[in-house]
Amino acid sequence: MLAPRVKTIVYGGTAAFLAAAFMIFPKDAYEASIRGLSMWWEVVFPSLLPFFILSELLIGFGVVTFIGVLLEPVMRPLFRVPGSGGFVWAVGMASGFPAGARMTARLRKDKKISRIQAERLVSFSNASNPVFILGAVAIGFFHDPRLGLLLAVCHYGGSFITGLAMRFYGSEKNNADSAGTFSLKQAFRLMHRERIKDTRPLGKILGDAVQSAVSTLLMIGGFIILFSVLNQLLTVIHVSQLFAVVLTIILSIFHIPNELSPALISGMFEITIGSRLASSTDGVPLFYQVMAVSFILGFNGFSVQAQVASILAETDIRFKPFFAARILHGITAAVLSAFLFGPLYINRTAEAVSVPGGGEEGTTLMTQLYGWIMQHGGAITFIFLALYLCLQISRLDFAQKKRCT
Repeated sequence: MLAPRVKTIVYGGTAAFLAAAFMIFPKDAYEASIRGLSMWWEVVFPSLLPFFILSELLIGFGVVTFIGVLLEPVMRPLFRVPGSGGFVWAVGMASGFPAGARMTARLRKDKKISRIQAERLVSFSNASNPVFILGAVAIGFFHDPRLGLLLAVCHYGGSFITGLAMRFYGSEKNNADSAGTFSLKQAFRLMHRERIKDTRPLGKILGDAVQSAVSTLLMIGGFIILFSVLNQLLTVIHVSQLFAVVLTIILSIFHIPNELSPALISGMFEITIGSRLASSTDGVPLFYQVMAVSFILGFNGFSVQAQVASILAETDIRFKPFFAARILHGITAAVLSAFLFGPLYINRTAEAVSVPGGGEEGTTLMTQLYGWIMQHGGAITFIFLALYLCLQISRLDFAQKKRCT
């Protein structure tokens, strides 16, 4: 009886405290909300939308089932998840969070995976996309394209190690973890069966894919704005300084510069702000800056975690394993960056100096793609929001006409 009452007091008191902070510091809250909205409007929405729509189509057409059968002999022994988890993992890395959580929840709703398997899968299938790591962080924040490879290897390597660790989480009954065999014929047969089971016409499938993708992105935008404001208010009212005192003690144990504590605290709430602060912290060696950014990217930040929690709340997938995996991913990525800083950055930088212009060709495509998104992202967002509004209006008109008849 006591625990629910304590939660009520904590939740109510926190909400009242934040509401008071909103009224006392309206200018800071407004500026923070504009920054969050701008990031969602120009970068997040156009970056994630194609992957969200494509994932819905691939599930509807049975392609995920096809890939799942082919990847079954690989994913079962490594991660103790069905073969379809390989597709979820690939899409999660390519498109960025929370795409992996969204697809995992969809597979769970369709009863294609068990709850334990879903909790394993979601723990390592949420990652930052390469465009953000190579474009925004390496080039935009550090102004050094050669850091992109190091950050990407540490981030995705940490995801792989987290997946291997989470394979020991939970247990399945009836030998559910046994691996299947590779069969192209069986994969095609199941894909065909999955496609014909969905009786929706093509236009309906496309419309539903767009509507589902935009609805999820609207929710993501709300969380980004909320946590952008929350992070700013905690800084203004000096609550972040209290966390900094505790974090400083932890950093001193590992001989990490205390100057990185503000960046790490901000990164625990929102990865973009934290990564930018870590990359611009004066008087801190690049080695420790990269470690801090690697941890921030792996931890995902409370903003992304809240997005994932909202998606998982629609299913029976529990959030606690995901949160534990985020801590493990952050620590693993930071440790990898410490060991790989020399081979993947120092040595490559020396080689690039000896060969003028060397070492940057691999990041050219990501740089151009990031620049294109920054330039045209707002227009893409406007067009698809208008399309989403038209779909909603047409559906309301159709439902109203159906009731009248």
